[in-house]
Amino acid sequence: MSRDILRGIVSIAGSNVAVMVLAFPLTPILVRFLGSAQYGDYAFMLSFLSVAWVFVNGGVFDGMRKYIAEEREMANWQEYVFGFYFRVALVFAVPSALVIGLAAYVGVIEFALDATFRTYFYLIGVLIVARQLRAVGRSVLMGLGDEHLSEPLLILEKFFFWPVALGLVYTGLGVSGVLVGHIVAVLLSATTAFVILSRRVSIAALFRRTPPDFPRRTLVSFNNRTIVLMFLLNALLYTDILLLHPIAGSEQAGYYQAAIVITDFLWLVPFAVQLTLLHSSSELWSNGRRERINEVSALATRYVFLVTMLFCVGIAVLADSFVPLYYGGEFEAAIRPLQFLLIGVVGFAVARPIFAIGQGKGTLRTLIYATGAAVAFNLVLNLLLIPRYGTNGAAVATSIGYGSMLIFHVWSARRLGFDPLGDFRFGRILATTVVTGVVIYPLDAVIGSPVVSLLLVPPVGLVIFLLTAVTVGAIDDDDIIYMLERSPERVQRMIP
Repeated sequence: MSRDILRGIVSIAGSNVAVMVLAFPLTPILVRFLGSAQYGDYAFMLSFLSVAWVFVNGGVFDGMRKYIAEEREMANWQEYVFGFYFRVALVFAVPSALVIGLAAYVGVIEFALDATFRTYFYLIGVLIVARQLRAVGRSVLMGLGDEHLSEPLLILEKFFFWPVALGLVYTGLGVSGVLVGHIVAVLLSATTAFVILSRRVSIAALFRRTPPDFPRRTLVSFNNRTIVLMFLLNALLYTDILLLHPIAGSEQAGYYQAAIVITDFLWLVPFAVQLTLLHSSSELWSNGRRERINEVSALATRYVFLVTMLFCVGIAVLADSFVPLYYGGEFEAAIRPLQFLLIGVVGFAVARPIFAIGQGKGTLRTLIYATGAAVAFNLVLNLLLIPRYGTNGAAVATSIGYGSMLIFHVWSARRLGFDPLGDFRFGRILATTVVTGVVIYPLDAVIGSPVVSLLLVPPVGLVIFLLTAVTVGAIDDDDIIYMLERSPERVQRMIP
């Protein structure tokens, strides 16, 4: 990976870490204010928003990043892409918000759900427009290679979200208060993004017609297929909670959402790699640099697997100490689903960079087939297992569905012409994980205090993991030199 790609990954991952650090002490407060039932309702609304967002966004976030990053001979190419996608964004977002508001007004929501959900859907309509504006601003900055400017916006957003949301929930507004907090924070983030953008591209491009030779059909075709692809991807991510809520109830959905929040830690690095590789690999594909794509995909896949397995073994061992301490004793019901989810989450994590590089090529049909197969597999398993086994059934079904993403997307990658497993080192990384687990599991069992265990086990596990990885060859000298050469100069000066 080039230094620019690595810088983008570090910027995205660093901002996500900051967001998680900010959320870490505040999430259990929100959970306690809402209670398990309202937290389950909130989880349902977030899942609905995520699935609806696929159609609302209309592929704008991915399309903007892909095409604004490409090198074209057309004069003012970037400004034309910016203006085109901004208008597309409004065409998708505003009518969608109106439809959701109308559905709530005429009683469709009350027919399908509880009457209290009507207000939630009104607020979701407003939030959709705000998120669309933020998505446009952030995607332009990312496509221009300015992740160091786009990603701090997420920190700013959460910095304002938490006090507003917690304050409103404390006054008794419940889920509505949390959604209002999202609206206020996202609007602030979107406004800041456009202020920054005004110094990078001409805002006048928003009102300028594209020239006749602008490839509208190519961009629209990519967007249409992106909508299908993102719908499938979000269906895979949220089928479990959307089915669990009506079948098992709000309380069980709340426990399950708690498990999902913890598994999100495993996707910290993979998600950063995925976001960066779409527009970075798009530039490589457009220049015909296939060998470089193979190199980048192999490195990204191996590093993601290595880092994700480190997080996985730690969470698996510490789940029984962390969950009751963090969420409260009643959430012990989330421990088993969390452990069931971990294996599948690793598979999906490794599939993310493969998915992004394939998307960067712009040939989405193969990706749609691969993702669709995983979604169908996941849906059938959830329908079979949730009615009988509740949260545990949802976790097992989803874990298998997630894991199948890796199998199907390795197939899709080879169909598209690159090999993401060229330097995977599966056996060595698995051996590293097993050795680490063998050391930290009895250590956690011996320590009587959950607090002491959470303070002591992670650093011990990290040291054991790194030493074992170097010893067995999961990490070699070339990897260490590679990372040092691409680290900031101040870090290099510290090393003799």
